[in-house]
Amino acid sequence: MNKKIVIALGGNALGNSPKDQLQLVKETARPLVELVKNGYELVITHGNGPQVGMINLATEIAHKSSANTPQIPFPECGAMSQGYIGYHLQQAIYEELKRNGVRKSVVSVVTQVVVDERDEAFQNPTKPIGKFYNKEEAKEIEKNSGYTFIEDAGRGYRRVVASPKPIRIVEIETIETLVKAGHIVIAVGGGGIPVIESENGLKGVDAVIDKDRSAAKLAADMNADRLIILTAVDKVAINFNKPNQKDLDEITINKLQEYIDENQFAKGSMLPKVEACMEFVKANQKGKAIIASLENASAAIKGETGTIIRA
Repeated sequence: MNKKIVIALGGNALGNSPKDQLQLVKETARPLVELVKNGYELVITHGNGPQVGMINLATEIAHKSSANTPQIPFPECGAMSQGYIGYHLQQAIYEELKRNGVRKSVVSVVTQVVVDERDEAFQNPTKPIGKFYNKEEAKEIEKNSGYTFIEDAGRGYRRVVASPKPIRIVEIETIETLVKAGHIVIAVGGGGIPVIESENGLKGVDAVIDKDRSAAKLAADMNADRLIILTAVDKVAINFNKPNQKDLDEITINKLQEYIDENQFAKGSMLPKVEACMEFVKANQKGKAIIASLENASAAIKGETGTIIRA
């Protein structure tokens, strides 16, 4: 039986504009198709922070310039980002499959994820989206729009929105059916479109769910063998960027928790990835989670690189 892998692609695999993305996903497709050739069943998730912010900003500017142009609600911006990122990934993976003589199809599922409307995250927005601004620009936009901005990893200021916990993946049965039928599936893009359950059915809300947490939820629900979070570095490290930096090869969730308590991992970058891996391994004791770089995905599966997290 083929092993099921859920892969979460970081922002470095997608770029910051549609033009960049169209080129970058061609490189992204290569290690993914290599895994398919080795017999793995893939479900691919991806971030959408820059993309959903870009779409939201474009619709705002268009609306301000013409009252006849409608303002697109934020959940719909999330759905649009899933569609166009999925389209680019589908195209690149399809071409790479064809180049390698692999007869498989790839499909994107526009995915909703239920969140709790009482989640404390709605009172404390933390998820950066969109482009970077300098301090003066951010203050001006805050004043005119009511948005909240924070300094993000020393690179400038970005708008932040709520990042509630994923509770339920609405289209999980569809995703599982497609995987069982042998298709490569792109799903839960951007962490999924956040929706709440109301008396009138599902309702979209202004938020971005952390894509790594949603990937962990997806992997656990599907009883996947591996959750692989692909990022810009080969391994998780403690004492990062210090003379005594140490890369982590294989580690238990208990030891990782000790490092979290020591504040070893940055909140805006590595911490959510580590926590997502821990959530998956707690839910699926037989599974393993791996954090590795995109280009070394195949080597990470073989245990040759990356950080392996186990129960």
